[in-house]
Amino acid sequence: MAEHKIFRLPDLGEGLPDAEIVEWAVAVGDKVTLDGPLVSMETAKAVVDLPAPFSGTLIKIFGKAGDVIETGHSLAEFELSDGPQRAEGHDTGHTHAAAPPTKAQAATVEVTQAAPADAEDAGSVVGSVTSSSQVQQEATLNSGGVKAVPAVRAMAKKLGLDLARIKASGDLGIITMADVKRAAEARTSAPDDTEALPAASVTPARTSSPAITATQADTAEPLRGMRRTMARAMAQAHTQVVPTTLMEDANLHAWSAEQDLTARLVRALVAAARAEPALNAWFDGGNATRTLHSSVHIGIAIDSDEGLFVANLRDAQLRDAASVRAEVSRLRSQVLARALNPAELSGYTLMLSNFGVYAGRYATPIVAPPCVAILAAGRARIAAVPVLGAIAAQRILPLSLTFDHRACTGGEAARFLAALLADLAKAR
Repeated sequence: MAEHKIFRLPDLGEGLPDAEIVEWAVAVGDKVTLDGPLVSMETAKAVVDLPAPFSGTLIKIFGKAGDVIETGHSLAEFELSDGPQRAEGHDTGHTHAAAPPTKAQAATVEVTQAAPADAEDAGSVVGSVTSSSQVQQEATLNSGGVKAVPAVRAMAKKLGLDLARIKASGDLGIITMADVKRAAEARTSAPDDTEALPAASVTPARTSSPAITATQADTAEPLRGMRRTMARAMAQAHTQVVPTTLMEDANLHAWSAEQDLTARLVRALVAAARAEPALNAWFDGGNATRTLHSSVHIGIAIDSDEGLFVANLRDAQLRDAASVRAEVSRLRSQVLARALNPAELSGYTLMLSNFGVYAGRYATPIVAPPCVAILAAGRARIAAVPVLGAIAAQRILPLSLTFDHRACTGGEAARFLAALLADLAKAR
């Protein structure tokens, strides 16, 4: 009798609790080969391909596209063939805690992907993954003659687009995220083939995003991917952080016209962290320990249609304005394309949100543990400011600093904010 094995969902990131099935590359009954295409999974951090862990026949799947599978739970069952198999002790760079087997699975051999204790999670699954300091590229999945990385496939599926009908602009005929977005824009801007609506009807304005129908708007839907993780993170912050917010205006009247606001905010955060290290820290509430950091890694909040991402601008203390701008632009473009390495969405020691690019003056931004502080910048404005007994029109930037009062005193936070304001007041 052929041997059966169950493949359980491994941890696709740093302790991620689950992942959503985007698309199966094979169907039940199909033959698979070791490390061949199996399924695309979406986590809070990325869309990644899981390769087949065995050679054989796929005899059962434990979820369809859109289903959420918890880490360590069954994903697929295989009947092994005489083809090449991975050695039992060979790891793929990912670990998970195995869930207890059900009675139906008790007689079935189970497989886990165990990594050595000192292995570093590579953050993506492409064949047999080894730990490396290099950023790994997503493998292009060729399915049905269409070439696209998992993130592009996921976006096309979400927008209801047929990849086979999209013209590829990438090398070797690969469909890019830009190709998908152009196809979506072309679809929404194309003239309708239906009859004209009655005069009393309201025609929604055309946008670059698919229109939301009344049925969609009125139907409850489960949170997916990043939005689900964002909800969890906010709930965690609400229960674990004791937040207090200080608000103040930065006077930018000395700035020259060509100043980069984001770069100046990053520089000011570095100066403030030097003056008051207590806010460039992590706090472990469970063990009542605080870790002060010598390097300043800034989590930049990036808004997207998928939800809020916080990308790590590493070693801000070593960067000049040009380096900050280049890195922030790279992080943003890769977040929007869902191509950012998952490791770049963690490890920050301070947080920055520039919500003022949209609207608003002050806020009570949320600190995501283990960080203890976040700075939020509102919309800059021209305000009447008293100067030497007269009134002058000067540029003002509203700032809000939220800190975890368990880890920082009010005095430490105020000194941090004062140092930040002093740096922003400089002409250059």
